Amino acid sequence: MKLKILPPTLRNDKRYISFEAVSEVPLDKEDVISLVWESSLNFHGECKTSKFDLWVMRIWPLKSSDDKNIIKGILQCNREEVSSVRAAILLVNKFKGKRVVFHTIGISGTIKAGIKKFIKLEK
Repeated sequence: MKLKILPPTLRNDKRYISFEAVSEVPLDKEDVISLVWESSLNFHGECKTSKFDLWVMRIWPLKSSDDKNIIKGILQCNREEVSSVRAAILLVNKFKGKRVVFHTIGISGTIKAGIKKFIKLEK
């Protein structure tokens, strides 16, 4: 017997958090995933973090200089937990002994709107 797909009315709503990270070392997607998860687990614990439905969707490296690397990205999370996720990512401050700062740029309902409004990629 084939399993039925959950109808859209019963699915959890998602929000997309656009962020900017400034660091002294280059960050890739795996680094951002580990930083966000560690921060969430340390601040909220396992039980609350499991409700976040947290995913790193995309990362865009922007500028790199000798002392500063800037990336922008989009996190997906549960609609009810947006403020908790924002609090957790703001607490990230170190990676491999170097300073890192995360800024929340904005929140959107779709990835496309988040890219268009907040990431603003230059063509």
